[in-house]
Amino acid sequence: MEDKQQCHFETGIYRPPSEGGSYSLLLRITRNCPWNRCTFCMMYKEEKFSLRSPEELKQEIDSIASVCDQLLETSHQLGFNGQINRQVALDLLEKEPSLSILPGYVMVVNWLISGAKTAFLQDANSITMKSEKLVDVLQYLRAKFPTLERVTSYARSKTIAKKEPDELKAIRTAGLERLHVGLETGDDELLLEIKKGVTSEEQIIAGKKAMAAGFQLSEYWMPGLGGKAKSRQHAENTARVLNEIDPNYIRSRPFFPAPGTPIQEDFAKGKFEMLSVGEQLTELKIMMEKLDFTAKVCFDHDGNHWTDENGQRIFSLDYEGYQFPDRKPTVLALIEKGLAGFN
Repeated sequence: MEDKQQCHFETGIYRPPSEGGSYSLLLRITRNCPWNRCTFCMMYKEEKFSLRSPEELKQEIDSIASVCDQLLETSHQLGFNGQINRQVALDLLEKEPSLSILPGYVMVVNWLISGAKTAFLQDANSITMKSEKLVDVLQYLRAKFPTLERVTSYARSKTIAKKEPDELKAIRTAGLERLHVGLETGDDELLLEIKKGVTSEEQIIAGKKAMAAGFQLSEYWMPGLGGKAKSRQHAENTARVLNEIDPNYIRSRPFFPAPGTPIQEDFAKGKFEMLSVGEQLTELKIMMEKLDFTAKVCFDHDGNHWTDENGQRIFSLDYEGYQFPDRKPTVLALIEKGLAGFN
């Protein structure tokens, strides 16, 4: 068994809640964000981006496997026949106190308790790694943990668009199944303003490439990102881009000016006007009416706070959302229910 003093692996902070919540294995493929210029984003600030080598990552996968082996051995010693529970985790910590300072020990325990089915590659854009190196890491991860059913990652549209189709297919075949992409908006004027570093055409190219390679694709958009001045164009052009891509999921992450961001500074100076709740719902209605695709529309975040006249949320927080086009009338009816409180 691996020397406990060499047992080490990193975990980052961010991952989508739809990817196993607190029960997903987290493997930090890169550190921080290679772009890190978006004016609305407060993540990874003052942190330098760096790639990690396949050799380092394989060592960390081995460390995770070592912790798993120790937990399974302890489980059998305690008579739990390989089942992992809180008692097993605490007993191992008593025998190996050094594990208490290991970042991610609780993560590994929770992952095993849940069945060790999902893994998420951190941080902001894992596929920026050279494709052959990422394939190598994915194959090693899958070989070490055959119980994995899904491996997912964040990705930038710009990076996907630059990859050759064969590269993307190789990454998909190696075991990366779902990509989470921050679309934010499909409006070129707004994309330039928020310094997203991508055009709507590049977003479409990237989305189509990802879908053609066989990835499950989740695209995130930000209701309200255009403020009062660009609300309609934000809604209409975001729908236009998403219709072209026709991803598996779109996920709503309503805009709020995060402290310390350039947009928050503009808001404080009166240069950016936030939408009222009623205006947010009107923008949402415009976008939903324009959507003509087969994706699932998801409101799986607490920021989707819209309520009806009785104070009840109008949308489900379910990760699978509302299947379009079948449930498009349902979503539009729920928006009207929310708007009723402003009539």
